[in-house]
This record gives sequence, C-alpha cells and structure tokens, in this order.
Amino acid sequence: MLSSNETILVTGGAGYIGSHTVLSLQKKGCNVIVLDNLVYGHRDIIEKVLGAELIVGDINNYALLCDIFRSHNISSVIHFAAYAYVGESCQSPGKYYRNNVVGTLTLLEAMRDSGVNKIVFSSTCATYGIPTENPITESQIQQPINPYGATKLTVEKMLQDFDQAHGIKSVVFRYFNAAGADPESRLGEDHVPETHLIPLILLTALGQRKAISIFGNDYPTPDGTCIRDYIHVSDLAEAHVLGLKYLLAGNDSNTFNLGNGNGFSVKEVIETAKAVTNRNIPVIQSERRPGDPPILVGSSDKAKAILNWQPKYSDLAQILQHAWRWHQQRHG
Repeated sequence: MLSSNETILVTGGAGYIGSHTVLSLQKKGCNVIVLDNLVYGHRDIIEKVLGAELIVGDINNYALLCDIFRSHNISSVIHFAAYAYVGESCQSPGKYYRNNVVGTLTLLEAMRDSGVNKIVFSSTCATYGIPTENPITESQIQQPINPYGATKLTVEKMLQDFDQAHGIKSVVFRYFNAAGADPESRLGEDHVPETHLIPLILLTALGQRKAISIFGNDYPTPDGTCIRDYIHVSDLAEAHVLGLKYLLAGNDSNTFNLGNGNGFSVKEVIETAKAVTNRNIPVIQSERRPGDPPILVGSSDKAKAILNWQPKYSDLAQILQHAWRWHQQRHG
C-alpha cells in the first residue's frame, strides 16, 4: 500500500504526464523526488505549483542515481524520462537509443546496485506498430515502425531480463494519446515543440497558429481521417499510482494497455474543439504522413480487471474543456 513512508523517484516528473503523476502521488500522501534534466520539463511546475523536490540531472548519470537512492531511501521508481517525438527519432535514432535505452539501462543498474526493486515504466502503443486488430489488446504482436517505438520495446524486454536476473519487478503501461489537463488547471500540456493534435488545435483557436493541418482524408474510416484513442492525463496518472500499489502489494511483473476503448477521428476532434472553445479553427488539408495507421484504439479491460482502474474523464468534450482552460491560462 502507498503511505507517507514511501519515497518514490519520478524520472521525467517535470513533464506532462510525469507532473500529473506527481500530483496524484502527493494526494496519496507519498514523498516524491523528481529527477528531470529539464530538456522538455518545466521547473516552475515542480517547484512553484507542486512544491516537490526537484533534482536536475540525467538518467545516464549512474553516480547521481546511486546517490539519490541512498540519500533519499527510495522505495520505488516511476520512469517517464524519455524522448518521445516519432519524427525526430527517425532523423536521430542514436539520440533516442542513448537516452531511452542506455539511460534506462543505467537506471536499472543503479536500482540493482542500490536494492531498489520496483519500477513502473511509461511505454507506448507505438510498440505495436500497425495494428492487426482494434481494439488492441496486450497480446497483439509488437512490431514498431519507428525508432521511438523500438526503443520502448527494447526497454520492455530489458525489464523482463532484469526481473529474471535480479528480481526487479515492473509494471509496464502502453498507452494511447494522452490529452487534457488537470481539472483544476494547476497542470497541463506544454511541449516545445508542440506536435500533439489537441494542443495544436487549441493554439490555433487562441490565434497563435494560423491553421491546423489534417494529414490525409482518404483513410478507410467514416470521414476519411485517422481515428485515435484519447485518454485524459489525470486518468493516466491515476493508473500509474495503481500500478505502483500493485507492485508494493507483492505482485509479479505485468503489462497493461491504457486507453478509453473508443476512438475519435481528427475531424471529430476539431469539430468538438470548435464547440468547446466557440472559436473558428481554420483547417489545412495536407498529404498523409508515412506510417500513420488509420485506426489506433486500445483495450484497457486488463487494467480495469486487475488494477481496478476506472477512467473518470472519458468524454472528449470534457477532455477538451480541461485542456482549453489550461491553454487559456498558460498561453492566452
């Protein structure tokens, strides 16, 4: 069980999903240490909004990790620290393998040598590649089509090996499109550069972008645009807390998808955003991007059954409302 006796290291905790998970852990009374190199994370969110202890450093720094584990009596790790831009991973695969794979290897070796044996890992549905079925279940074959997905799959295999050799237990979450913001607008999505559909749409609604591009309108879907599964970031954060509780209860390693189990097309997201914001959102029709599957929808039945995870914010309009309030506050 989680308690104030638990001190949890959250790597990448100054990022989008990481910071929401820090907030969820704080609500449970946990002590949280955030390790982030601030390449994409936000110092002000951790120090001013959440008031958590922030250590600025890199997961490739073995000595730093061992010092953190020793001096803070860390009981477990939630690991978000990764580069996550698919296009960039295709252009600079070495950057992704060094950070996502070698960095995680360094983290696992420091855990092994420091006696820390529980980790919740942020993976991705990108490990599946082009799905052969929808909704996607955990048993579907994993054939990533870009270096980002390949690095995450490599870490999943590495976790299995460290479990067998060293008894480090893991919960792996493969999740779909994180979206939304803290319902109380304390936290939200703020990437630089921004590549995700919903914030790009909302920045267009704010007049900070001229238009939103739709990449392809000839997919085999009802309106011709790609369909994706959007999951509220606060629901994602809660799942990570439940995953940690699962490990602390002495359970074995496991893997779970996290999604809403239903999908929305690009056009549906834009139309819903128009209604939520009451703003005009200009659209530019563009060519398909290579490697975009027509439909990506995840089954979360396993997480619901085993972790008793119940998403609170599955309505697309509500997800957009929370994100819109945050964007108006942060960027308006």
